Amino acid sequence: QEQLVESGGGQVQPGGSLRLSCAASGFTLAYDVVGWFRQAPEKDREAVSCISTSDDATYYLDSVKGRFTISRDNARNAVYLQMSSLKPDDTAIYFCAALSWGDCSSFLTAEPNYWGQGTQVTVPS
Repeated sequence: QEQLVESGGGQVQPGGSLRLSCAASGFTLAYDVVGWFRQAPEKDREAVSCISTSDDATYYLDSVKGRFTISRDNARNAVYLQMSSLKPDDTAIYFCAALSWGDCSSFLTAEPNYWGQGTQVTVPS
C-alpha cells in the first residue's frame, strides 16, 4: 500500500522548534517532488515548502523563509521539515504530499499524487 505518514507535530512555545518527518511506504520518495502544506482553522490551505528531485531545488513560503528547512533522506525514504523560531501564526495541521512528476513549480499548482494524514502543530500566543 502506497502511503505517506507524518510525525513530529506537537505544541511548542513561541520561538521553539519542531521537526516534522514524512515517511513513505510502497513507493520510492526519491523519485517524487515532495513538500508540505498546512491548513489553519478558517484559512485556505497553503504550500509551505517543497523539494524537487533532480537538483534538490527548494521552495519556501515567504513567511517561513529563514526559519524552516526541508531536506531528504533517500536511504530512509523520508523527507523532513525542520521548523525553528516558531510563531503562533504557524499553528496549523501540516500535511506531507508527493507529486510524481514535474518540479516545485508543478507542486504548487497540481494536485499531489499522495497525501499524508496530517500532523498538528500548535504554537500558543
